[in-house]
Amino acid sequence: MKMNKIFATTVAAFISVSSFAQTVDEIVDKHIEAMGGAEKLKSVNTIVIDRSLSVQGMEIPSVSTLLVNKAVRAESTVMGNSMVQAYDGTSAWMIRPTMMGGTGEPQDMPANELKQLKGQLDPFGPLYNYKEKGNKVELVGTEKVEKKDNYHLKVTTADGDVIDQYIDAKTYLLTKTKASANGQEAEISFSDYKDVDGIKFAYTMDIVSQMGAIAFITNKIKINAPVDENTFKRPK
Repeated sequence: MKMNKIFATTVAAFISVSSFAQTVDEIVDKHIEAMGGAEKLKSVNTIVIDRSLSVQGMEIPSVSTLLVNKAVRAESTVMGNSMVQAYDGTSAWMIRPTMMGGTGEPQDMPANELKQLKGQLDPFGPLYNYKEKGNKVELVGTEKVEKKDNYHLKVTTADGDVIDQYIDAKTYLLTKTKASANGQEAEISFSDYKDVDGIKFAYTMDIVSQMGAIAFITNKIKINAPVDENTFKRPK
């Protein structure tokens, strides 16, 4: 009986360890499948996201309009003033209210802000089609995130940026990411996943950086809705 108990314990431990003995590609493939599948993600041409930002006690409504891998426009309303950031595929511009140190008129966007904005062009993250993008992915190991087992993947993009991605070991959805922006570390937590036309989106994102904390709460997402490309053009 004692030998049987030892044997059973050994087998259970082996199975537990083996469950995490997956390759990077196996984890990434399951992650993409959990999101909706490669073919489904590939079929997405436009995304419109209506959300609100909670920062320093203020609720700021925001709408992001995206032509996947082509153009993006993010517009927020701050105390009755419109703030816009846009990239039309060639050039980037923004409108910053005078109350926020801007002119209230369209102007060129600084390079550091453009880099962050262009990151939105790829809505499904650096793991999706990572080889085609020239990204490299390493499996660092398994770690606990909110007391749940997660795969810790280190992504080095084609531009040399390093992004840490944490994938839930059961759902294979993204739970957390860490990256540097403008020399500052930022951590984003993803939760409240909902299905939109067969694709999983995190409806809650909590961002923590040296500048403070911001919560993004999504109200509605539209996929492949008609989008006027003039939306992204700089006003004359």
